[in-house]
Amino acid sequence: MSRKCPITLIALFCAANLSLKAQESTSVFNFLNLPTSSHATALGGKNISLIEDDISLAFHNPALLSSVSDKTLGLNFMTFMKGAKNGSASYAQHAGKRGTWGAGVQFVGYGSMQETSASGEVLGTMSALDMAVSGTYSYMLGENWAGGASGKIIYSHYGEFTSCALAVDLGINYFLEEKDFSLSAAARNIGGQVKSFADHHERLPFDLEVGFTKGLGHAPIKFSLTLVDLTRWSSDDYFSAGKKTSNGRIFTNHFNLGVDITPTHLFYVAAGYNFRRAYEMKAAGSSHAAGLSFGAGLNLNRIKLGMAYGKYHVGAPTLAFSLAYSLHKTK
Repeated sequence: MSRKCPITLIALFCAANLSLKAQESTSVFNFLNLPTSSHATALGGKNISLIEDDISLAFHNPALLSSVSDKTLGLNFMTFMKGAKNGSASYAQHAGKRGTWGAGVQFVGYGSMQETSASGEVLGTMSALDMAVSGTYSYMLGENWAGGASGKIIYSHYGEFTSCALAVDLGINYFLEEKDFSLSAAARNIGGQVKSFADHHERLPFDLEVGFTKGLGHAPIKFSLTLVDLTRWSSDDYFSAGKKTSNGRIFTNHFNLGVDITPTHLFYVAAGYNFRRAYEMKAAGSSHAAGLSFGAGLNLNRIKLGMAYGKYHVGAPTLAFSLAYSLHKTK
């Protein structure tokens, strides 16, 4: 089949890049930046190019849904701040020989807290919740190319304040199996608020990402590099473009590195380093394991299990757990 680049999808990526290049650093619904896959968490929290039978990776790049077995159900849970619950659930089913559709939900529940007036008077209790419901479709565009798109309804509720938004994720993947090489691009959270918290509408956390994963010949090792926030490079945006270390080398906060070791096809261990998170943690006064993450998983015939460790805030480490079950044998 043709291996030519799908021009339509690339044009959409370029259009998204141009229209959102001047995006300001402030945004709402930032829970969408949290990883939903324990495997992605272990690889630094950002990965859009890993070709695995892992349904939760489709939250990171909808094109990866094409690698998921038919009739697969996935559940994920991640510990976060004290009292907060973060998780996701998803389902995928094949549609013909080339298509796969899926549905999913992400949520972060912050529990209940005291509601007070401006003078400090306790008025009662309030709850807070972030949630996104998505529908995804991926399609094999050729022998090596897959494309995908997700439509999302995003909702946040903080006491008496609510907000709702509509967004789209676009993804594309090129996979050359004989070279064990995967290259992907994803444009995430393209859209806007339908209802704002106040009179002012805020931007969604748009992110343009490019990444690749490469195996080392016959060695059971894969390396991944993911570049994030490719529309924000100015030192005045979000974070500075990079920082200079003591040895004179410059590392940008746009890099996410990961490595997978698979002694057998049934088991993997993974580690990652997220430069931006390391910068954030050190700036907040936490240098212990800043930016580092680790994990492991089992890939059985129909059951997939994963667990990972990372650090997303100074209060406590984060543990991520994934479970997936397929009614059919894996591909």
